[in-house]
Amino acid sequence: MQGKQHDPRFETLLAFLAKVPGITPGIGCDIDPDGQWWVKFGIDIAHPLAWHVVQEFGHVLNYLSLNEPLPSRFMPVSAPPYMNGGPADFLAWVIENTHPAFTPALAAEWLEGRLPQPVDDLSQWVTDHDDD
Repeated sequence: MQGKQHDPRFETLLAFLAKVPGITPGIGCDIDPDGQWWVKFGIDIAHPLAWHVVQEFGHVLNYLSLNEPLPSRFMPVSAPPYMNGGPADFLAWVIENTHPAFTPALAAEWLEGRLPQPVDDLSQWVTDHDDD
């Protein structure tokens, strides 16, 4: 979405995502008139916290509560690998809502409230449980 103005409803979420370790520039987003929206971004898979970010996002956005899940999805997306290349260059990640009441600002609020604080302080990310 280079050169295109983002809908102001994305301001809070885009500002938060820009601070998350490993998220690469070039975040795209869009919202439909019915309130369905998506945000697409890359994660530098060579970043030491990349998979921690994936795990944290997956937990908060997909699996925070079994009884009352958030109306959101976090998932990988890719162009056909056989036509383009590997995950370092062509794997992207999407956050989308499943109910119009779940706004981009609410997604940012849920993420900010549950990820390390401040999110851009690498020392706040717990990595001592790593198996690698």
